[in-house]
Amino acid sequence: MGKKHILVIDDEENLRHMLSLMLTRQGYVADCAANGEKGLACIKDKAYDFILCDIRMPEMDGKTFLARAMEERISVPVIMMSAYGTVETAVECMKMGAYDFISKPFKKDEIVMVLKKAEERERLKQENSQLRAAVAGRFAYNGIISRNVVMEEIFSQIGKVANLKTTVMILGESGTGKELVARAIHQNGRRAHKSFVAVNCGAIPENLLESELFGHVRGSFTDASDDKTGLFELADGGTLFLDEIGDMPPALQVKLLRVLQDEEIRRVGASNSRKVDVRVVSATSRDLQADVKAGIFREDLYFRLNVFCLQLPPLRERVEDIPLLVEHFIRTCSSGADRMNLRIEPDAMRCLMAYAWPGNIRELENAIERASILCDGGRISCSSLPPAVRSGVVLLQIPDQDEDLSIKRAEDAIERNLITKALAKTGGNRTQAAKILEISHRSLLYKLKDYGIE
Repeated sequence: MGKKHILVIDDEENLRHMLSLMLTRQGYVADCAANGEKGLACIKDKAYDFILCDIRMPEMDGKTFLARAMEERISVPVIMMSAYGTVETAVECMKMGAYDFISKPFKKDEIVMVLKKAEERERLKQENSQLRAAVAGRFAYNGIISRNVVMEEIFSQIGKVANLKTTVMILGESGTGKELVARAIHQNGRRAHKSFVAVNCGAIPENLLESELFGHVRGSFTDASDDKTGLFELADGGTLFLDEIGDMPPALQVKLLRVLQDEEIRRVGASNSRKVDVRVVSATSRDLQADVKAGIFREDLYFRLNVFCLQLPPLRERVEDIPLLVEHFIRTCSSGADRMNLRIEPDAMRCLMAYAWPGNIRELENAIERASILCDGGRISCSSLPPAVRSGVVLLQIPDQDEDLSIKRAEDAIERNLITKALAKTGGNRTQAAKILEISHRSLLYKLKDYGIE
C-alpha cells in the first residue's frame, strides 16, 4: 500500500533491467515496455503514477507515444529520456506535455531526484484540488467560485460554446476574472489537451506585438538574430486568449482580421504563409462599440471577434459571492506554516460586504492577503483591512472625454451603488437600509423597482 507505480519505456533491455532494479530498491513498483506501442497498451490496462520514456525507439518512438498519451488525456507525469538530447528537444517535449527531460547517461540519484520532485508536485496538485473542493463545494466551476445567478448562466453558456470554434469575446471590468473564464472555455472543449496561450495586447510595445503574435524570420529586423515562433503557432490546435484586445494598434487589427478570415499567419519578414488552427477568445474592459464609433477599433474585426459574447458582472453585483471568495483567499493565505488557521471576524466581513470593490475580485484578493499579514492572533478584523474598505468609500473617478458625462446618469449610478451597499450591509433588510440611506421605506421600494434591484 502506498507504493508508487512506474512504467519504464525503453528499447534497451539492459537499461530497462537496471532502472527496474534501481526503482524497486527505492520503494517503487516498476513495469517495463520495449517501445511506445507496448507502453500505450500498458497504460490502458493499468494506472501508473509516473512514466519514464525514451525518445528514440523502433515501431513507435517516445514523441509519438507522448503525443498519443496527451490526445487520450493521460494525466500521468511523463519524464522523457534521450542520449541525443538537446535544449531544443527538451523544450519541444515540454511543449508537448512532458513533465521533465533527462539526458542519458544519467546518474541514479538524478532519476530519483526528478521522481521525488514529480511526487511533490502531484501531492501539491492533489491538496490544491481538495482545498478548492472544500472551499467552493458545488459553487466552483473550473476554478471560478460563484453562486450568483448571472454567473451560473455564464457557466451554462460556456458549456454550450466550449466545443465549438466560434470566437468568443469576454467583456467586464478589470479584475472580474476574464482570463479564468477564457481558460474555462478552453478546458471544457475538445482543445483542452492542446495549448492555452494568453497575451495582453496592451502590455507589449506596438513595434514588438506583431512579432510576438505571428513570429519572425532571422534578419527581418535589427534584433532578429534567430527565427521566432509566434503565439498563433504556439497555440496551433488550441486556444489563443487576446486580453485587452481594445488596446491593439489599428495596423495590427487589419492583420488579425486577415488571420481570422484565412486561418493563415505570415511571420514578419517571411515570403510564405502557414496554416494555423486556433480558437481565438478575446477580452476587454473597454466599450468597444464606442471605440468602433470613434474610429479607434475596426468594425469588421469587432463583429468577427464578437460572434459569442459573455458579459461578466462586477463584484458589487455579486455580493453573495464575497463570503465564498473571502474563504477561498483565506485558505490560500493560510497555506504557509507561519499563517495557519486564519479566521475572519464578523465585523470585517460586514466591511467587505458593504464595500463596492472598484477593483473587483483582484482587489478583494489583495485586501485579504494584506489583512492576513497585518492581523493579530490569526483573526482578521476591520482594523486589518485597507482604509478604503473600512470606510466603505469608493472615490469617484473623473471620466475621460470619450466617456458619458451626463450628470443625471452619474447621479443614478451613485444612488444605485449606495442602495446596493446599504442592502448588503443590512443583509437585505429594506427597513434598516432605508434608515441608513435617510429616505423613507416607500421611496426605497420605488427606487428598487426603478433600478431593477432584487
